Amino acid sequence: MAELATIARPYAEALFKATTGAGVDPVSAAAWLDKLAAIADRPELRQLAGNPKVTADQVFALFTQVFKDAARAALPEMAGNFLRTVIANGRINVLTQVAQQFRALLNRRNGFSDAVVYSAFPMDSAALSEVGAALQKRFGRKLNLAVQQDPSLIGGIRVVVGDEVLDSSVKARLEQMKAALTA
Repeated sequence: MAELATIARPYAEALFKATTGAGVDPVSAAAWLDKLAAIADRPELRQLAGNPKVTADQVFALFTQVFKDAARAALPEMAGNFLRTVIANGRINVLTQVAQQFRALLNRRNGFSDAVVYSAFPMDSAALSEVGAALQKRFGRKLNLAVQQDPSLIGGIRVVVGDEVLDSSVKARLEQMKAALTA
């Protein structure tokens, strides 16, 4: 994976610089880039793109049609230019990494970090805002929260912010007790 990240970095940085320099909203660019990455993650599309009998224009046309169907909007001009460059260089497989790195650049500029809150049970908006405020105080920065349900936690929450993990789940506590008792 490190190799894909290394390949994706110049694309993400160039796109970020182009969006901020052209007065394009980087948040909307991140949105269409995420959609392109989701399209590129489809195995049948990757197989088609890897076929030497399929031209770059055909791959581009397929991408734009799938994007149009999914987003119910045409591909923006900047997105089209970026996609043509990626296809021409045979780098469709790094679009997911490009999207991740682009979002990291956007977060860094805005002083945010992405955080995933894993919860054993569904969380309502009031509980999420309360947890979000506590987490922002704990991590010392603004957080973009995403919630995923994980019944294996039994209870409590597990939070992942970048490479930091805060685990206050029942499952983690049981594992700690098990380690203490068997030691």
